[in-house]
Amino acid sequence: MTAKLYGVSLGPGDPGLITRRAWELLQSDAYWTYPIKKKDRPSYALEIALKAGLVEPENSLALVFPMTHDKEILAKYWLQAAQTVCDLLRQDQDVIFLVEGDASTFSTFQHLAKTVKAIDQSAEIETIPGVSSFNAAAALAQVPLADTDDTVAIIPAGYGIEMIESLLNDFDTLILLKVKPILDNIIELLRDKNLLNNSCFIEKAGSDEERIIHDLNSLYGEKVNYLSLIMISNNQHRKRGEMIRGCRKKDILA
Repeated sequence: MTAKLYGVSLGPGDPGLITRRAWELLQSDAYWTYPIKKKDRPSYALEIALKAGLVEPENSLALVFPMTHDKEILAKYWLQAAQTVCDLLRQDQDVIFLVEGDASTFSTFQHLAKTVKAIDQSAEIETIPGVSSFNAAAALAQVPLADTDDTVAIIPAGYGIEMIESLLNDFDTLILLKVKPILDNIIELLRDKNLLNNSCFIEKAGSDEERIIHDLNSLYGEKVNYLSLIMISNNQHRKRGEMIRGCRKKDILA
């Protein structure tokens, strides 16, 4: 193959966060593909590109990636999408896959890229980095993610309350992605830990439908959008070793 598959990151919703490299590719002759959850459903990634003033080219195609944890179903759709992309690449056609947020961070593109490589090892793939949802959210909410030698953890909330509680004890800042399914449980935990005032909820960061909520109690019992996250700053003092040029002495000597 001489053509290439590009994972083009578009940022979390604000068209102004599209990088110059992504913009360049979006105006090339590359074939556009983009993810949808079900047939005939809208694509959030495509919406970001269109809001930037770009026009969807005639040579574009939606690829279905259903919202399920069933590995067999997912594998089936990943394979179908990858075969479609490989067919285009074999026709010497560059292919763009539109990605909301950053293509390297919890992205469908990584599954697509791996499956394309499994079909044809000669396939060329390039990932175009972008602004992740949590970076944009922190900037919008004016909440620093880390300062000096603070530690940060980023996880899908689906790992559960026990995991979240454990990480709160080990990290200064905790980012919980995809909080919708267990939002009430998270709020209850933060209430018990006296961390509600140290937490911020952000939904669809950077988009026209963006919401930033500092009073998490007001969200209890509410159904929120899938594209939502919570940032938690845990200010408790943690005992650490002495810093030497960015590395801790105890780590160097270990």
